[in-house]
Amino acid sequence: MTIPATTSIRVVFGLALRQTQGFVRSVFHLMELVLPVPDFSTLSRRADGLKLSNPKPRMNSEPVELVIDSTGVKIFGAGEWQETKHGTRIKRRTWRKLHLDLNAGEIVCSELTEDTVADPTAVPDLLDQIEDTVATFLGDGAYDGTPVRQKLADRFEGIEVIIPPPKTAILGPQAATAPTARDRDILALQKNGKMSWQKQTGYGRRSRSETLMGRFKQVIGTTLRSRKLNNQRTEAKLGVAVLNTMTALGRATFEKVSA
Repeated sequence: MTIPATTSIRVVFGLALRQTQGFVRSVFHLMELVLPVPDFSTLSRRADGLKLSNPKPRMNSEPVELVIDSTGVKIFGAGEWQETKHGTRIKRRTWRKLHLDLNAGEIVCSELTEDTVADPTAVPDLLDQIEDTVATFLGDGAYDGTPVRQKLADRFEGIEVIIPPPKTAILGPQAATAPTARDRDILALQKNGKMSWQKQTGYGRRSRSETLMGRFKQVIGTTLRSRKLNNQRTEAKLGVAVLNTMTALGRATFEKVSA
């Protein structure tokens, strides 16, 4: 039994390490299979920096429409243990930040960081995981700014960047003669308002990321069970792989029927 397969079972059923070991042994016993099962300490040790196989190439050859967002996932730290054991109140919960990039219902790249890492800081590492051509990038206002836009322009020629500038955004120095895409967004927002700009640019497609986050938390969970950051990153990657596998097995379809 391989380590990735065993840890994937742990993620799917939300088990602790000892529970995973016993569960897999029970399944093998029912199947009358005589196969070795990694013990819980081996699973914990090997999860640190575990190399996962690359995802299968996309069947669709069309350029990627990248929708990016991040969400918080809780981790069980020393503070929670003291509160459970001794009733000690803690002032601050411990979180990790999960960054996900979506394309056509599939998570194409992901990154788990500490909660202090800003969303734009994670973008370069996410882009390094993408080998396909990205035609469109959609993100919320947290990704607005020159660093992200310049990184996208350098990486993908002709990419369309759809990020809403804040109300306090200022036009660039050459906006009158050579306006940038951000300058045009600022002018459009000032002239026609937010709703008109969203409809014109198709910004509403970013709602897919909110749906994705909800699906991840509903299916995989809202809490990471591993204690070390590297193990937590492995756990998050396995969760993404499991969710993509479930999505590939079948998704809802909508068909128009006559009355």
